[in-house]
Amino acid sequence: MIKITITNLEGGTDLFGEASKTILEIIQEHQLDWMHACGAKGRCTTCKVVIEEGEEYLSSPTGFERQFQSSGALAASERLSCQSKTAGSLKVRVPRESMLPHVKYSD
Repeated sequence: MIKITITNLEGGTDLFGEASKTILEIIQEHQLDWMHACGAKGRCTTCKVVIEEGEEYLSSPTGFERQFQSSGALAASERLSCQSKTAGSLKVRVPRESMLPHVKYSD
């Protein structure tokens, strides 16, 4: 069981899930709204997360992520939540461009 903390959801949010699942799958299991325009296929960057802690536990970037990193659409500290799996605890935040209007954020 791993823990993902989303630091900029109002009050901070801790999610628990299986390491075999993607970050997005764990978020969805907790019924949180999260932008993912391409249906979690790795073809856009709307589901990205900013990794604040725990990068060493993440799976290697997928081909889609490497493409977006090369083009500048993903910064070094960002990953696609639909492509990334973690073997340990993470602290992440939602980037401003992926914030949903009906969800309360702390920043």
